[in-house]
Amino acid sequence: MGIIWFIDDTNPFKILCPHKLKKFIKDHSFDTYKKSDYIYFEEDFANKVYLIKNGKVKIGYYSEDGKEVVKAILTRGELFGEKAILGEDKRTEFAQSLDNTTSICPIGVQTMHELMRDNETFSLKVYKFIGMRFKRLERRLQLLLFKDTKTRLLEFFEELKEDYGYSCPNTGDMVIEHPYTQKDIANLIGSSRPTLNILMNELKMSKRIDFNRKQIRLKIVA
Repeated sequence: MGIIWFIDDTNPFKILCPHKLKKFIKDHSFDTYKKSDYIYFEEDFANKVYLIKNGKVKIGYYSEDGKEVVKAILTRGELFGEKAILGEDKRTEFAQSLDNTTSICPIGVQTMHELMRDNETFSLKVYKFIGMRFKRLERRLQLLLFKDTKTRLLEFFEELKEDYGYSCPNTGDMVIEHPYTQKDIANLIGSSRPTLNILMNELKMSKRIDFNRKQIRLKIVA
């Protein structure tokens, strides 16, 4: 299974959700999805962007030989379908719920364009967000193509550290409290779950990390 992952430095939900804008709140609602439900398919008409209020969403596509390629697993506060803002007419990927309590805030492209036209600061934030996403996506594609699985895993820890990490005041270790399952992490580094388990246990035995279901601790190397 192929994979390109991306994690964002900002929370677009705080900036973009129309619930926070009085002009649009009366006409706005959240959509809910169960696990494995699709938000949209490849070739669907691209007329909305989406913000995740709760849950997890997988973004991917199918290769010519029918294999699923996972581009990202996104969580609370993240934006997807953003290429519609730039003029994409049809989806080139699918979006699928990975949680039984996924709640999505849909925003029509016309609404987004109106908001961007009327508010220069808002418009700059949107374009900055999209630019950051494309930049990160390109960097991670290079990592996927040219690095081995262990290196991809360690680089992924560095990404998680930026978004979910904090320094333990007692030990100085970097503690990462993250929303991903082991299956998610395996998908996000282009590996299998058994291979991930082997690598995680090797790193634990060498005292480079410790981990449980929702936490990874990066140990201080003496």
